[in-house]
Amino acid sequence: MTGWDILNGVVSSFPPIAATTVLVAAAVVFIVGFGRHGHAFLKYGFKQEPMGSSLEKRFDKLESKFSEVKTEIDGLRTELSAIKTNHFGHLKNYLGILNGVLLGKDIIDNETRARLDNEIRGM
Repeated sequence: MTGWDILNGVVSSFPPIAATTVLVAAAVVFIVGFGRHGHAFLKYGFKQEPMGSSLEKRFDKLESKFSEVKTEIDGLRTELSAIKTNHFGHLKNYLGILNGVLLGKDIIDNETRARLDNEIRGM
């Protein structure tokens, strides 16, 4: 006995009007479900969420992640600028001391030291 034999036995036991009503109701449910959900209706039925709300949730999650990344990048830029400022501040101090040492050892004269100090201040 196959599935078709069982289906034929069940359908033949109903009165013709009841069988027609059940068949029409099933067709309406299929048309409505397929119209709303497309091919996914065959796999998932009516248990699906509407596509729009799930897409909105996904985009909201992506937007929040991008804002977090942007905040982190802004913080990194601030740290880099602070490091750059501190680095050049130490470098200027070192070059000023080096100019004094070079002048003390008579490697450069006062005029050259003044030019170098002006260059350092301009950095």
